[in-house]
Amino acid sequence: MAKKREKIKMKSSESAFHYYTEKNKTNTPDRLSRTKYDPTLRKHVEFKETK
Repeated sequence: MAKKREKIKMKSSESAFHYYTEKNKTNTPDRLSRTKYDPTLRKHVEFKETK
């Protein structure tokens, strides 16, 4: 049976910082966009999914 979770890279919209996380392909087929903490800027910014 195929895996339903895949590893993704979340890149900051304002700096070069990125997070690695997993997402469920069946529940969220679209690209993720989340507000997370960016330690290089020391504030919360939007992170978008990249490949």
